Amino acid sequence: MANDAVTPDIRFLLLPLPEFALLAFGGVLDKLRFTADDEDYSRQRYCSWTILGLEPGHVVSSSGAAVQVEATVADIRFADYDYLVVFGGRSARATEALAPRYKRLLRTAAGQGVKLVSIDNASFLLAACGLLSGHRVALHWRHEAEFRASYPRIQVQSEQLYCFDRDRISCAGGTAAIDVAVELLAQACGRARALKGLADMLVDESRSSQHPLRSLDADGARGRHVDRAIALMRHLMASDRTAEQLAELVGISRRQLDRLFTASQGMTAKEYWNEMRLQHAKWRLLNSSHSLAVIADEIGVGDASYLGKIFRKRFGETPVAFREWARKVPARDR
Repeated sequence: MANDAVTPDIRFLLLPLPEFALLAFGGVLDKLRFTADDEDYSRQRYCSWTILGLEPGHVVSSSGAAVQVEATVADIRFADYDYLVVFGGRSARATEALAPRYKRLLRTAAGQGVKLVSIDNASFLLAACGLLSGHRVALHWRHEAEFRASYPRIQVQSEQLYCFDRDRISCAGGTAAIDVAVELLAQACGRARALKGLADMLVDESRSSQHPLRSLDADGARGRHVDRAIALMRHLMASDRTAEQLAELVGISRRQLDRLFTASQGMTAKEYWNEMRLQHAKWRLLNSSHSLAVIADEIGVGDASYLGKIFRKRFGETPVAFREWARKVPARDR
């Protein structure tokens, strides 16, 4: 809670869910800390925050580090806060399954005028609680297909780092959480104060929601046609579009697209797209309990048997064998 006589311009509740991502949480908390004080004493003068939990104790992050809960619902008045920031867990489905436990808290906060901010896959929890109807959301690209399949009526803002839609704000996670914090602070405290401390955090600048991520591929100098094609590949991963149709969307010929991909990626556009799909399937096998049929649909393969065939050809074992191995081996040893 604030420890100074000055009334904060903006007040946050931070709600880390079990196995939350420490990067996004720490980024938001440090950005609030730098803005909150004229100096660097972490005094909560211009903005304040409270770490909320369902019960007293600690919440353990996906990395194993724990954060101390400062208050439970019984200790606070939602009317004293402006934003409730919810930090998603490691698994989208595990986060979504928390709905029965967190629904009352989230609905009470929203009902009392607190704006809800979902970080990473916390959008699955808000959607499961019926709190995203009629709203647009930004998601981590790995979760888009899964979210669209579960909540087809909720509009996903593809290729956006974050999305402000009235009283719902969503963020793809990671360091984009810092950008969201900057925007929220700028609205309440002014941009100069919102940007305070970015240099100390070794962050060059605050990014817009439309900022293109060069890190989605190892080569940052591949060219705008390849960049656009790869963004479309992620967006259309579940579709039956062909490489020819992809080239048409980019606005060049299939032959030119393949030439550009071969020069920058060492493979044709079709080969790159197939590899992207298989890597996504591998990631889903590691991070979800969904059936092979569901995962096959997500990557546009069509059926589980064909997924098994191409997965084995690429990785040397069947999806079932890979998932069984992954369950026996700790994540740090994979």
